[in-house]
Amino acid sequence: MKARFDGTWLWLGQDGLSLYESGGYGRPGKGKLRLAPEEGLYLLVRRRIELPGYDFERLLQELSEDPVFFRRYLVYRDLRERGYALQTGPHDFRVFRRGERPGKGQSYYLVRVLAERDLVDFVRVTAEVETAGNMRKTYLIAAVDDEGELTYYEVKVDHIAGPEDETPAGKETTRGEAFGPVALVRTDTAPWIDMEGYGKPLDHERVMLSPAEVLYLMDEGRLALTEKGTPLGREAYQAVAAEVDSEITEKTALYTDLRRRGYAPKTGYKFGHHFRVYGGGVKHSLMLAHALPAGTTLTMAAISRSVRLAHSVKKKMLFGCVHNNDIRYIEFARIKM
Repeated sequence: MKARFDGTWLWLGQDGLSLYESGGYGRPGKGKLRLAPEEGLYLLVRRRIELPGYDFERLLQELSEDPVFFRRYLVYRDLRERGYALQTGPHDFRVFRRGERPGKGQSYYLVRVLAERDLVDFVRVTAEVETAGNMRKTYLIAAVDDEGELTYYEVKVDHIAGPEDETPAGKETTRGEAFGPVALVRTDTAPWIDMEGYGKPLDHERVMLSPAEVLYLMDEGRLALTEKGTPLGREAYQAVAAEVDSEITEKTALYTDLRRRGYAPKTGYKFGHHFRVYGGGVKHSLMLAHALPAGTTLTMAAISRSVRLAHSVKKKMLFGCVHNNDIRYIEFARIKM
């Protein structure tokens, strides 16, 4: 069947409606079928339609005036060949369950297409995930690398609950001594420190607390610090910690939120992130968590590295976006389509 290209859409006549009925292609109306550019190029290369004056290369040349068209086409082709019916919008694509199509089912995924170097705006992603949730859809990012390989990520927002076995939130208090940003507590005065998963033993008599742990415990009224025998207040200690860690404010906010949810965070330095996060009893870490200030963007490649590493050690990857005292958790997970 012959199509017509108006510079934006491809159009088929009455005979084209069979493509919609059999495969969910295009959008019908007034006895015609309107094809999105990705659909038209795909059907042209599959020899399902003819476009007088155009072959694959010429049509691709014109459509590539939109610099992001080709990556969208690669995702469209991949999903079609995996047996999915899909339409453009409201993000990049609406994807139906296998065996369903427009007019014969509801779309299940909303897909955003990104290149490996594209910046991911966490504020925008959060809004899009929430929109998808309100529509009862699953939000996916389809990442396209420089060689045209595709990776799909499911993105969830605030999909975190407390652990099945929560770390007990005690009420015991203790005192510690600050040596710059380092704080030491004598183990004989605070056996609960180890029991609740705080700090790391320095020797048989002392445990060393990280700055985030110190600030959390001070906020909870469970730790009083001195320096050279003089009381050291929270703000004064934070100023000292900030001199060696510019991210201490965001890290403490994330640490505090995770602790209050019943988790026990520990440093995630060896994994390239702020925290590895344990369930109750500090048995095994469940997640990697990284604190981000409001307005942060990361490249898709950076996110991919984080997700791959987390997956390799059987953990979830969470980014905690800090806005004032509120934390928005964004989870990225690779999925197979």
